[in-house]
Amino acid sequence: MQLSTKGRYAVMAMTDLAGQDGARAAAMAAIAARQQISRPYLEQLIARLRRRGLVSAVRGPGGGYRLARPAADLSIADVVTAVDEPLRATRCPGGERGCMKDGARCITHELWEETGRQIQTYLAGVSLADVSAGRLGGGGRHAS
Repeated sequence: MQLSTKGRYAVMAMTDLAGQDGARAAAMAAIAARQQISRPYLEQLIARLRRRGLVSAVRGPGGGYRLARPAADLSIADVVTAVDEPLRATRCPGGERGCMKDGARCITHELWEETGRQIQTYLAGVSLADVSAGRLGGGGRHAS
């Protein structure tokens, strides 16, 4: 399974926000520059993250964006799904229909289905705080 640019860049932007001083908002241009993401693309991602309630906007001088909740309360799965990134490892279109020409499921379908579930479980257990603090070796929030 490969995560698209949309999901990866959303996680990068949110981790950037998690690493900022929570009292100050981060400007879109500053996030884009630090993470080397084009500003128009980042604007699209931030709009989706705002709609899902993961970031909030601060208007006026010194305005920008900040996390809507503490970084420890936001999982990587929250971020990825907020930008409509599917967390699937199968190539099947979804539902009961499989990926074979006749609509059947391939022989490895269950393997990839379970892989997708494991990825979802792992990403749901890793917070933005874990990523920004470098606590990933033991599985994120579940590590001691």
